[in-house]
Amino acid sequence: MSDQTIPTNLSSNINEYLGIFPHPDGTVTRKPSTLFPNTMAIEDLNHPTLVLSKDIPINQSNNTWARIFLPRKALERSSSTNKLPVIVFFHGGGFVAFSPATSIFHDFCTNMAMQLLAIVVSVEYRLAPEHRLPAAYDDAVEALHWIKMKEEVWLKHYADYSSCFVMGSSAGGNIAYHTCLRVAESINDLEPLKIKGLILHQPFFGGTQRTESELKLENDLALPSNVVDAAWDMSLPIGVDRDHEYSNPTVGVASTLLDHFKFMGLRMLVTGWDGDPLFDRQIGFVKLIEKKGILVEGIFGEGGYHGVEMMEPPKLSAFVEAMEKFLRPT
Repeated sequence: MSDQTIPTNLSSNINEYLGIFPHPDGTVTRKPSTLFPNTMAIEDLNHPTLVLSKDIPINQSNNTWARIFLPRKALERSSSTNKLPVIVFFHGGGFVAFSPATSIFHDFCTNMAMQLLAIVVSVEYRLAPEHRLPAAYDDAVEALHWIKMKEEVWLKHYADYSSCFVMGSSAGGNIAYHTCLRVAESINDLEPLKIKGLILHQPFFGGTQRTESELKLENDLALPSNVVDAAWDMSLPIGVDRDHEYSNPTVGVASTLLDHFKFMGLRMLVTGWDGDPLFDRQIGFVKLIEKKGILVEGIFGEGGYHGVEMMEPPKLSAFVEAMEKFLRPT
């Protein structure tokens, strides 16, 4: 671990990267991203798509909603014994950007639903800095309780509630982790929804000091340090640093709450690449989980970069294959 402390100044090019423009009063202006446009959901049964999708409101007061992805093959599996596992997915974007409609996340969820033959529920949570953490965690927990009610027709007819997996990419991985921490103490309140596993895809964790991988990849094209710095500055509660439990899983109450994961028999899958600046933090997280006696599988590759599976089909195929083994262990 380096003794270099992370600076808190924001760099101007975060605007184009995240599609948000901060103002001195703490507000932001959001503009459609030219790099990552939105994709419309496709609910029409007559459309040739292999995966149907639709948007359903969760909490209209908070403007939270979910995009549900249903493999067309599910329409042929009406028997209760042939229902599909549910993946509750939280998108990335540093807690401050994007949505389930963002093209890279829409396509990512579409591919997972199709290749894994699973229902994916991609959750839209409130974004910072308008809604700093823990707002996203609150929305994520609310989404799980919304799903358990079985009021949405696709979930009611096609979802196997005994086989639920909570998943997130990047900042969404952080949200998925903290969501499971929050529900672990009262897991019975989610019945009939049963969480079998937690999947963290290149999770977004931090700390007040740079790691070796962060120093080495400070000017990384996919995830430069100024973007990471800006995301944490805009998303953490005002007045705390990056050794807060929301950012650093090795400190605070989170480490104690992990004991509940072991008691509930939760399995974990954590993936990453050594070309990602967050690599060292992801490795450290897996070591922490192992020390807690929780069943965790860490899959880390050489090269790559942050979000590589969403950009390169061969990497996506390998990732989905690992997910298939995790969802349906032999």
